[in-house]
Order: sequence, then structure tokens, then C-alpha cells
Amino acid sequence: MSQRNVVVTGLGTTNPLGADVPTTWTRLLAGESGVRRIEADWVEQYDIPVSFAGQVTASVEGILTRQETRRLDPSGQYAMVAAAEAWADAGAPEVEGERLGSVIGTGIGGVHTILGAWDILREKGPRRVMPLTVPMLMANSATANVSIRYGAKAGAHAPVSACASGAEAIAWGVDMIRSGRADVVITGGTEAAIHPLPMAAFAKMQALSTRNDDPAGASRPYDVSRDGFVMAEGAAVVVLESEEFAAARGAAIHARIAGIGMSADSFDVAPPDPSGDGQERAMRTALDDASLSGSDVTHVNAHATSTPLGDGIEAAAISRTLGEQAVVSATKSMTGHLLGGAGALESLLTILAVRERTAPPTINVEQLDEGLSIDLVRDTPRALGDGQVAALNNAFGFGGHNAAILVASV
Repeated sequence: MSQRNVVVTGLGTTNPLGADVPTTWTRLLAGESGVRRIEADWVEQYDIPVSFAGQVTASVEGILTRQETRRLDPSGQYAMVAAAEAWADAGAPEVEGERLGSVIGTGIGGVHTILGAWDILREKGPRRVMPLTVPMLMANSATANVSIRYGAKAGAHAPVSACASGAEAIAWGVDMIRSGRADVVITGGTEAAIHPLPMAAFAKMQALSTRNDDPAGASRPYDVSRDGFVMAEGAAVVVLESEEFAAARGAAIHARIAGIGMSADSFDVAPPDPSGDGQERAMRTALDDASLSGSDVTHVNAHATSTPLGDGIEAAAISRTLGEQAVVSATKSMTGHLLGGAGALESLLTILAVRERTAPPTINVEQLDEGLSIDLVRDTPRALGDGQVAALNNAFGFGGHNAAILVASV
């Protein structure tokens, strides 16, 4: 039996650049930053050493009911907003619930809920803890609520693989369709971790940039002066369908998911394997899955978080796997790092790059780090040319989780 082809019919997001896909793409191509100062009292109250982040400013009003808003952690709210846009973009497919799946990944889950509940417990006692605390803080809350809203009964899954979660969710969705367990899958990733404890913890690890005087210029992947990633929040969701199902209903198709690859470093719970072996294996697995070679890939949306260690390891892995013909974009330079939502957002941006045949720019690179043998798209977008376009999105996470999504034009 031949493998079912998987296509993308719906896109949705809310992130630091915009409340929807068109706004996000427009600002991305313009090289604008969504990173700004955190205007919250807790920055000074707790003396948090990093005072900026990529923050969602969009309202959920008109998308979520008041009851839904009260029952959802911000991470769940963002997922529901992104899913609503993606579902509408797909034309709200008429599909039996038993043939519809939901896979929404997250790196942390309901951090605002669990830490807020802890404050209530300490200050007011157990009787004042909300009865919905557990359903709101669960890492599977977002996918459960998406499943409930759209009647997805083929399965509701929640990969929790740190910053690879969103990309792994898309890979899981592809597997559900290929295996015949679903015809349509709503999939992506979400995160809402701009809170004093995660900010303090990541800062203590020396993982965050400390450019408090220049928030918009802080995320600078591959620049010689990069000093850490920029925390961000948001969600991205894509609707996947089997090619046969999409064609039968006359759906508009953005692109095709041609290959997926996942691997583990088995090295450390935080830093990546310096050899980049796991990252390379994820990319090669995606290529093999798509029956393509490295020379067929024209574009990469790199994981590129702007850390001194990680960027160089990934650049070397890309060069070994693909050669030097693929143009590389590092969109975290504009969005910041959405953690569990990053792989989903950057997969969405890779889908748009393939559809529009345009690689988005990388900003804030004043002096490219020496020895990086990649063709980095800097400051302005670059056309990807005519003919077949194939692009990779990389997503890597603490714990040695590696995922690669290969997107191809239709």
C-alpha cells in the first residue's frame, strides 16, 4: 500500500509579531521585531535580570467566550485562537469526528495557572484554590480543548519535548494521517511562560540575552556578539489533511509535508551534543522520508536561538547535511523563542516561505560569526526561484530532542 501524502490546508497563529497569519508574514518580511520591554511590576519586584520578551498583545475577545477564557491558562488560550484561524483558513472541513485528530505540543504547559494557584494556597489557604486548577495547568489542556471544540475523536495528543514540542506535534499529525488513523489533524504548539519564575530560572542558566537596553536587537542568531535567546510566547496551528481528502472537497492547499525526522542526542538534559550528530540525523531522516537528497533543499528555517553554543552546532550540522546551496533564515531574530510553540510557528513560516517562494530575513546580524559555512538571509527577503521548492524547519529542545519538518511546494 502506498503512503498517503499529507498536505497543509489551514494556518493560524498568535505571536509577538501579530494576531494572525497575514500580519505576522507582513511584519516578518519587513524585518520588524516583536520583542519589547515587559511592562509588569514583577520585573522590579523580584529583580529579574532580564526585562524584555516577545509578548502577545492580541485580544481573545470575539474568539473565545468569557467562560472559555476563565477555564484556560494563557497557553491554552493562544492555542485556541490559533486553531480558530487555522480551521477557518482550511474552510472548516466537514469530517467525521472519528477521522479528525488533535495534536498540540507544549514545552511547559499551564505555568501561569500552577504558579498562580501556589500563590493563592500560600496566601489564602486550600479552600481558595480554584477547582479548575488541574484541568488548566495540564500540559494536555490545549489539545484537549481543541479536541472538544472541533469534535476531534481520532485522538488528542500533547508532545512535551521542550522546544521541539511544536514540530514533533506536526510530525505526530503526519503519522496519524499516513497510518490511516485520521483524514484531518489540527496540530501545532503553544507556550505562555513570560512569568517571573521561568524568566528567573532561564536567566540563572545564563540562557537569556541580557540586552535590556536594546530589546529589539537582543535576538541576533549567528552574530558574533550573540549572548542568549529572547523569551517569547504564542501559538501556531496548522490543519493537515490527506491529499485525497483535501482534493475530494476541493480544498486550497498551501504546501505538502514531504518528510519528517526526529532523533535524540542522548547527551545532556540542557546543552546540545557538540558534535551535532542528533540534529544531523533528524534532518537526514526527514530527507530520507521525502526521498530527497540534501542538494534538493533550497531553504532552511533554522532553530537558531541566538545562543553562543547552539547556533554554531546547528550551522555545522546544516552544512554537513545539505551543503551550502540552501539559504538559511533565523526568524527568532524577530519573534523571540516561543519554546514549545517555536517549532510550530517556524514550520508555519516555512510553509509560507515555500508557498510564496520567499525566504524571510534574519535581523540584528551586524557581524556574522566566522567559520559558519551557511548562506544566511540577512536584513531583506530573498526569492527562492521557480520550480520545485523544498524547505526544512529545525526544532531542537532541552533533553536532546531534535525534530525536522520538510515542506515541499505543490
